[in-house]
Amino acid sequence: MRKLLIYLLSFMTLLGAQCQNSFVSGQNGETAKMARQVFDQHARYKEASISTRRFKHKDLVPLLEKLRQNPLFEVQVAGKSVEQRDIYLIKAGTGKNKVMLWSQMHGDESTATMALLDIFHFLQASDELNPIRQEILENNTLYFVPMLNPDGAEKFTRRNALEIDLNRDALRLQSPEARLLKSLRDSINPSFGFNLHDQSRLYTVGTTGRPATISFLAPAYNYAQSVNDVRERAMRTIVGMNESIQQFLPGQVAKYSDEHEPRAFGDNIQKWGTSLILIESGGYQGDPEKQYIRQVNFAAILAALQLIGEEGYKDYSSKDYFKIPQNERYLYDLVLRKVRYREKGRNTLVDIGINRYETTANTPQGFYYRSTVEEIGDMSVFNSYEELNGDELILTPGKVYATPLANVEALTPERTKELLQAGYTTVKLERVPRGLNPVNLPMNVLSRSGSANHILGLGRGANFTLKTPDGQVRYAIVNGFIYDLSKPKPALFHGLVL
Repeated sequence: MRKLLIYLLSFMTLLGAQCQNSFVSGQNGETAKMARQVFDQHARYKEASISTRRFKHKDLVPLLEKLRQNPLFEVQVAGKSVEQRDIYLIKAGTGKNKVMLWSQMHGDESTATMALLDIFHFLQASDELNPIRQEILENNTLYFVPMLNPDGAEKFTRRNALEIDLNRDALRLQSPEARLLKSLRDSINPSFGFNLHDQSRLYTVGTTGRPATISFLAPAYNYAQSVNDVRERAMRTIVGMNESIQQFLPGQVAKYSDEHEPRAFGDNIQKWGTSLILIESGGYQGDPEKQYIRQVNFAAILAALQLIGEEGYKDYSSKDYFKIPQNERYLYDLVLRKVRYREKGRNTLVDIGINRYETTANTPQGFYYRSTVEEIGDMSVFNSYEELNGDELILTPGKVYATPLANVEALTPERTKELLQAGYTTVKLERVPRGLNPVNLPMNVLSRSGSANHILGLGRGANFTLKTPDGQVRYAIVNGFIYDLSKPKPALFHGLVL
C-alpha cells in the first residue's frame, strides 16, 4: 500500500510539472479572472446599433462623434482616406504606457472595430467593474484608430480605393491611410501596438480541424525571426492573452505564421521599437456575423491592456509563445463523405469539399453566397463546419428543368421539393426580375434562353443530388447548401441567378 501511495504521489508531481510546462503558463490567473468578468458582462457595453459585419463609415461616425460629449475621450479627425472620408483618432487614459490600436486596415475585416466600440462603452461606464477600468486608464494612455480603411469598408473589400493593400504599404507609403498610420506611430511612439484583423474562417488550429477562431502573432522584424526585447514583450503578452481566452475558446486559438514580410506594418512597427501584437479573428461554428468572436475580442483586448498596464506580461515566458499551435488550413464549409460518383464508366468513391464565398451585392444582406467545389478525393484528414455522411449514396449532377416557370412565386415549398425529388437543382423563368435577391431563392434560376451544366468538377458550382441505390433522391445540394428531402419541409437556402 505504501509503495502504491508513493507511486501515486510521484505520478501527480510529474503531472503537475507537465501542466506547468504546457503552452499556457498559468502564472497570472488574475488576468484570466478579469477577462471572465468583462466577458460575462459584455452585453452591457455592446454597441447595439451595429450587429452585423457589413456596416459602413457613415454608421461609425455618429458613434465616434458622440464620444466628444464625454471628457474621458479626446476625439479628433487625424486624416482622410483616398475618397476623403474622415479617419478618427480616439485618446483615453493618462498612464505612462502608450498603447495604439487600429482596426479595419482591411476594409472587409470589421470584427475588432465592433469590439473597440464596445470598449468605448466599457471605459465610460460606472459599475462594479470600476476597479478594472480605472486600473487600465490610470496605467495606460490609449490611442484608437477604428476603421483605418473606410473606403474599403464602404465596398467591404480588403484594399483601399487605390486598390493597394495597406498592410503591404509600410515602406513605400503610397496611400494616405498608410502615411497616416506611420505618422501616428512615429508621433505617439507607443510602447505597444495592436494590429487588429480578420482571417479566413477556414483556418484551423494546427491539423486538428478545429477553427482557429483567434490567431495571434508577434511579427518578426527580420528574416531570421530574431527575438529582441521589443518582440519578446509582445510574445509574453500574447501568452497571457492566450491563457485568458482559452476559457472561451478551448483549443481554438492558434499562432499566425512567424514568416517575415518586409512590406507589412506589423513587421516594421516591431522593427521601429513598438511591441506589436497582431490579432486575427477567424471562424466560429454558428457565428457568421462574428458576434461571439466580437465578445472574445472585447475580453482579449481588455486583458492585454491590464497586462500591459501592470507589466503582468513579465510573469509569462516567451517560450510558451512557440507552443501555441500553428495556423493551418484543414477546414471546409461542407464535406460530403464517401459518396459514389458514376462517370466515364467508373464507379468512384470520393469525398467532396465545398466552400461558400460571399459575393457583394445590392441586397438587404449586402451579399449572397456562391459555392465552389474545392476538393475531390480522400478528405479523411480534413474537417468541416457541416458534414454529410454519403455512405451508399450516389452523386448525380443536378438537372435543369427545361419548361420555364411563370415567375419566382411558382417555386412554392411544395413545388420546390417536388422538383428536387425529381433531380432538378435549377429552373428556368419566363422572365428573371431585375434585382432578384438570390438569398430568397430555393433553387438556382435561369432565363428562358439560359443554360447550365452541373457536372461535378473542381472550381465548379456545387449543384447535384445524392440518391439511394434504388434511385430515390435523399439529399439535394443547391449552391453548396443541403436540402434533406426526408423532412416534411426542408429548409430553404441560397440559390443563384445563373
